[in-house]
Amino acid sequence: NFLKYFLLLFHHYCYCIYNYLATSFIHSCPSSCRCSPQGAAICIGSTITDIPPLPVHTYLLQLSGTNMNVINEQSLANLDLLLRFGLIKSHLHTVHPRAFLVAPQLKSVKLSSNDLSTLPSRVFSPLATLEQLHLDGNQFENIHPDMFEGLGGLQDLDLSRNKLRSLDSDIFEGLSNLTFLNLGRNFIKKLPPTIFHSLTKLQQLILYYNELEFLEADIFDKLINLVELKLHHNQIASLPPKVFWPLGNLKTLTLSSNQLQTVPEKSFYNMPKLIKLTIYKNPLLSLPDELMGHMPDMTEFYLYATNLITVPGNLFANMSGLLMLNFHLNDNLRDLPPDVFCCLPNLQKLSLKSNNLHYLHPQLFSKLTNLKKLHLNDNKLYGLPENIFKGLGEILEILLTNNNLSSLPGDIFVSLPALMNLTLSGNPWGCNCAIRGIARWIRHNEHVLWDRDDVMCHNPVYQLLRTVGSLRDEEFSFCSATRAKSFPLQDLSWSPTQPLHSLSTSGQTSGLTSITTPPTTATQSKQAAFQTTQGATQKVTDKITTQTVKHLFMSKLFKLKVPNTGNKYNTHQPNNSYLTLQPHISVKASSNSRCML
Repeated sequence: NFLKYFLLLFHHYCYCIYNYLATSFIHSCPSSCRCSPQGAAICIGSTITDIPPLPVHTYLLQLSGTNMNVINEQSLANLDLLLRFGLIKSHLHTVHPRAFLVAPQLKSVKLSSNDLSTLPSRVFSPLATLEQLHLDGNQFENIHPDMFEGLGGLQDLDLSRNKLRSLDSDIFEGLSNLTFLNLGRNFIKKLPPTIFHSLTKLQQLILYYNELEFLEADIFDKLINLVELKLHHNQIASLPPKVFWPLGNLKTLTLSSNQLQTVPEKSFYNMPKLIKLTIYKNPLLSLPDELMGHMPDMTEFYLYATNLITVPGNLFANMSGLLMLNFHLNDNLRDLPPDVFCCLPNLQKLSLKSNNLHYLHPQLFSKLTNLKKLHLNDNKLYGLPENIFKGLGEILEILLTNNNLSSLPGDIFVSLPALMNLTLSGNPWGCNCAIRGIARWIRHNEHVLWDRDDVMCHNPVYQLLRTVGSLRDEEFSFCSATRAKSFPLQDLSWSPTQPLHSLSTSGQTSGLTSITTPPTTATQSKQAAFQTTQGATQKVTDKITTQTVKHLFMSKLFKLKVPNTGNKYNTHQPNNSYLTLQPHISVKASSNSRCML
């Protein structure tokens, strides 16, 4: 009972002390600051010109947007418990040489986004236990060689967003505990070969957005613990062979937006832990046959905006864990090896959009059994092999918009039971016998074709502005295996089940050359009818332009008057100056001849 009473009394005593300290802390907090009972103070405002009086047990102080241009010798005095100090966005331009002598216990100093262009030599040396120093967003053009002397415990150093152009080779000497170094967004053109050799514990090195033109061969030799190396947005035009080989623990390497035209053989070997690698936005002309080492943990890879025409067949062979591959926006990429995607069993998204692909090998995607999304839009594809998608049982989305496709095999999508999103618009579909199979598939799978209302016939002329999905089987009843190959003139006796759109004139001559002279015999009549149909359809189709399509749309294909301007296919000028387009009307050249378009 005595022990229980004692503990209760002690707890009450501690509670009273805490309330007293909290109350006194809040009551002594300056009006321009916000203070917490735990000892943090945040002060904001242009009325602040020096550190205001604060409770003695303040451990964190951050000043922002002030007019404190100078940290003088006594600014940090009487704050013996202060561990973290920040003065940011305050136009600070001067720090007294002895400013930190009164606060040797500081573990973090942030002087970001100020107007500092120089600092006294060894100004931070009294801070023997300093772990974090941020000088980013200032006006430094040079750093004094002994600026960081005595900071053996420093772990985080940020010098980004300054005007640095060069650094001494021993600038980081003695910072053996440094794990994070940011030199990004400066104007550094060259780095000494031994500048990082003392940083054996470094894990993150940021060098992006500089003007580096090359890398020394052994510059990264001692960075055995490096996990992240960012070199993107520089001017690097070449890489030394094996420059990254010492980085066995590297997980992120960015080389995008440089000036690389080639990459040395085996450049990315000996990095088995690599998860992210970027080499896009380089004017790459070719890649070596042996480039990528074993990278089983790589899940995403981006290779776009290059000058590559093709790539080695084994480029992705060592990326067995790849889930997303964005291999797009390469204007010159015309050819892909048939086995380039052979070893990506886990790939779920493949983007090949906006390349210059004309042809795809039938087995190109055969090993991508877990693929969910395939983007082939905005290429130059003229056709696709019948079995190109065979084996893609898990595919959900295929984008084929804006290619040069005029037809597709009728059963090309039949083996894709999971397909939910297909796009086919922006292609010059030819609505003739070859389209019959895919038109039937579209009618039965309208829910899959997201842009079905924009998948339009481009030829022949009488099918203009019809959707492919609106074509019916009976319209192709004249199509047969025999007649698809040839039509013997003497047997030309078929007629379409449904009436077709055709042209009619009231004069004795027509704007179509081949129907100006009627045949004289029955056989000649059949021959002339076939030649007229074939020739007229071909010639009219050849002359279809965007403006013609616009006129047809505006008139809804009915009673459109098209001025006859005497095109090169005419041999006679018609008596009337207009051709009237109407549905189910034939072109009459004379009383005993008739041509169907």
